[in-house]
Amino acid sequence: MKNTLLLLLFIGFCSCQQKEPIKVVKKANKEESKCSSGGGKKLEMYQMSEMAALMEQMYVDNQRLKERIKQGDTIGKFPQHFLKIHKAVMTDASDNDAFFKTQAAKFIKAQELIYKDPKNAKQHFNTGVDACIQCHQHKCGGPIPRIKKLYIK
Repeated sequence: MKNTLLLLLFIGFCSCQQKEPIKVVKKANKEESKCSSGGGKKLEMYQMSEMAALMEQMYVDNQRLKERIKQGDTIGKFPQHFLKIHKAVMTDASDNDAFFKTQAAKFIKAQELIYKDPKNAKQHFNTGVDACIQCHQHKCGGPIPRIKKLYIK
């Protein structure tokens, strides 16, 4: 179950990442072509941007937080790595604009309030999810259905 969830998370975030096309490498002579089992294509492994990896981690952290809030467990401390959202390198640097910075600040504020005001944790948590969705509606819609699953009803 846990591995399936992680796989779904990875696929969701990868769906909005820009990927480089497969590069075709032409062989110099016939002998090289015969020996090649790769059909002449050079495959490159996709590497997640720093921001995509951070968002994956924040998603997992928020799934755990959601369960703690729902069960009335101790919430703990604000995860400091969330603050990297302001400086993490994005796949497309132009996405780090004023709109993103505003939404990131709203998200961080809501997240911090969960820990400062645990009596209203559910409300603050859902406000943080709202900030994610609003940002993704303008930047990268791929993970929106997955993000919506974070809402605490």
